[in-house]
Amino acid sequence: MVALKLIGISIVLLGLGVAGIAIKIWAKKDGEFAGTCASQSPFLNKDGEACSFCGKDPNACEEKPA
Repeated sequence: MVALKLIGISIVLLGLGVAGIAIKIWAKKDGEFAGTCASQSPFLNKDGEACSFCGKDPNACEEKPA
C-alpha cells in the first residue's frame, strides 16, 4: 500500500514538472528557451570551447531578451 502511494505521488510530481515545462514553452515567444547552448554558460564552459551541439563559439552567441 505504501509503494502504491509512493508511485502515485511520483507520477503526480512528474506530471506537474512536464506541465510546467509545457506552460513555459507555450508562454514564451516563438516557443524557445533562451540560452540553451552550454557554450553560453561560463560555469559549464570554463575553457571557452565551441558548443558541441550547434558549433557556435561562446563569443558568437547573441543574448536573447528574457
